[in-house]
Amino acid sequence: MKMEGFFKQIYRGLIVSSQAEGNDPFNTPDGVTLFARAAEMGGASAIRSCGIVKTKHIIQHIALPVIGLTKSEFEDGYVKITRSANDVEKLFEIGCEMVAIDGTFRFWDGLSGPEFITNMKEKTGKLIMADISTLEDALACEKAGADCLSTTLNGYTPETENMNAGNANFELLKELVNKVKIPVIAEGRISSPADAKKAIELGAFAVVAGTVITRPRVVTSWYVNALKGL
Repeated sequence: MKMEGFFKQIYRGLIVSSQAEGNDPFNTPDGVTLFARAAEMGGASAIRSCGIVKTKHIIQHIALPVIGLTKSEFEDGYVKITRSANDVEKLFEIGCEMVAIDGTFRFWDGLSGPEFITNMKEKTGKLIMADISTLEDALACEKAGADCLSTTLNGYTPETENMNAGNANFELLKELVNKVKIPVIAEGRISSPADAKKAIELGAFAVVAGTVITRPRVVTSWYVNALKGL
């Protein structure tokens, strides 16, 4: 799928993040693929997937474009998204339309996120999504050559972890839409259809939802905790 076709496919659509971690019963290639197939049946425009093996399995069983990534941690324990050139190349080799890369200024292997994005664009010539946490990240990643931005990491870095008390950061979304020229995708704590609708109304190019759709264990705990003490 060419760049124009990919962005036409996801425009104002729902991208479902089909991921599972740890001892979650869905944390298998078959498990996350069933979620991806259900999302496809429900009308999702694309899938976001983590891990080489699981992502390849999803690509083999659905027709939607897939945004691939790998996930690990920085030395301080905070999440790190696809900061290995080998992982980027493997994700494209298995058929990902786009790869998501950590676009924060944190260094890994001597490079900041924006610098790594520049390297990967030059090396692969393929579509790169920059996962960012702040406006400053976003501006640097746009300059670095990212094809689009996602607000994925807002709330998940040392500088932003206390922002918005677990809610979607619509103020950041508005800033990004007004100050960058590449597509801005709303991701992170989009916990209801109303949140998704609001994000599009504020100018998001597309919306990513994950936990609320593909992590029933977590969603169940929300209900259980709400009922405690009644």
